[in-house]
Amino acid sequence: MNRIILGRTGLAVSVLGLGAGGDSRLGSGRVAEAESLRLVRAAIERGVSFIDTAEAYGTEELIGKALREVPRDRVVLSTKKTTRLDAPLRPEDVVSSLHASLERLGTDHVDVYHLHGVLPDRYADLRERIVPVLLRLREQGKIRFLGITEAFAADPTHAMLAQALRDDLWDVVMVGFNLLNQSARERVFPLTRAKDIGTLIMFAVRRALSRPERLRELLADLAARGKVARALADEGLDRLLVGEDVASLPDAAYRFCRDEPGAHVILSGTSSVEHLLENVRSIEAPPLSARARERLVEAFAQVDDVSGH
Repeated sequence: MNRIILGRTGLAVSVLGLGAGGDSRLGSGRVAEAESLRLVRAAIERGVSFIDTAEAYGTEELIGKALREVPRDRVVLSTKKTTRLDAPLRPEDVVSSLHASLERLGTDHVDVYHLHGVLPDRYADLRERIVPVLLRLREQGKIRFLGITEAFAADPTHAMLAQALRDDLWDVVMVGFNLLNQSARERVFPLTRAKDIGTLIMFAVRRALSRPERLRELLADLAARGKVARALADEGLDRLLVGEDVASLPDAAYRFCRDEPGAHVILSGTSSVEHLLENVRSIEAPPLSARARERLVEAFAQVDDVSGH
């Protein structure tokens, strides 16, 4: 498995990260617990060393069980505190939530602790009232690095991260980036690279890049709004990948994200060991050709208002 340094954290991590959120996350649907445990262990056996979860996902306990016999220093653990609540988040809630996460994960510290899904109009308040709590928890050794994640489906233009990256508080950010919406290239990555902030890439592949009918709907909408060429809506993305040795559109999408300057860990959420191994092969595959990347960049140059969900 390819490895990379996660920005200023100095952590050496796998380029593919196991994401425990999303529609097809481990433990979802009717997937038996034993299969989910097998999935986490299979990921580790294949060299995946970065695992991301959150209290909101309901997967921390599964991950804790799967890692019970794994040396703690073999895995970088990332989890999150929900911020999209009806009432303002209280400092004491952060402390109790972190302690509960640590108990479920079976560890005395998390490597990266995020404020989760922060909306643009909530950022300033969370910075003033909640960040001091995170800093104290870091001083106590319960958190190693501070992170923040955007709500990409609601904030596809990265308005929240535009605020957060002006502050020198965050060691890691989670940002939406995929071949349909590449706006982070101009709006996020120059800032994270300048400050050596680690990046976790979410939405590399979601419904639009894994379900042909959803992609057709999205491309038709984008073409109707003048965001992409009509020919692209009519013919799909295959014509942009002519001559490329790709197993599937998701394969191309993972490789596209992996090779983006400024991208560190590409998150993959799945409940299937077979699917996980397909994504591992994509991360380990050769790069797309320069010409294919140029075609993909040019085709979606005007798009910044979709997530690909």
